Amino acid sequence: MPIRLPHDGEQAMTLTRILPTLRRSIPDPIAGDHWPAATVATITDVVVDGVSLLRVVDLCGTPAVHLGRAVEPGTGGRIPSTTMHTGVVVVRVLEASAQRGVDRAIVIDGDLSELDPAWAEARLIGRASVARAVATTLTAAPSGCCAPAPIALPGDLTAGDLLALPYTAVTDDAGVARPASGWRSVEPDREQGRAYRSAGTTSAAKSSSPERS
Repeated sequence: MPIRLPHDGEQAMTLTRILPTLRRSIPDPIAGDHWPAATVATITDVVVDGVSLLRVVDLCGTPAVHLGRAVEPGTGGRIPSTTMHTGVVVVRVLEASAQRGVDRAIVIDGDLSELDPAWAEARLIGRASVARAVATTLTAAPSGCCAPAPIALPGDLTAGDLLALPYTAVTDDAGVARPASGWRSVEPDREQGRAYRSAGTTSAAKSSSPERS
């Protein structure tokens, strides 16, 4: 039975999906239209315009947000937008069900209900998994909000793993990119970039911009 994906239909059957052991040498592909301009996937990381998401997590903890230029729709990530931004949120797995090879459930440390991420683009960073992708239900702590449908993720996810998801950001009148509606700015950290707090969670999502990372 195919895994249901909320926005993009069935996820493409890639080489790394057919032979998961290939992830040790080649990264799972990304859909360039959903990620910031100049995004490059490696086997264990995602680099946005030269900024490692793992480095952002080292500086900010999780949940963390990194903001970059969006791409012009339909260009496959090749042409950056001059007006729009795209964000990437990185969350940590807090709990994972014990089942492997069947549907799984995980709990993450960030409430993404206000972001509308590109769920089909969710990807593990921090390590290369060779487990087959299985339908995985995401639930946010402490709100209990869930992803609208199961997501195809490696079947060996465990507590401590990191997931990166792109989402559409907006730009306010001051020219500051921020997550979509439902977020408010909190006191910025001069060394770690601007912080944001979701209206639906008690955990702060710290963010960095390409200029400050």
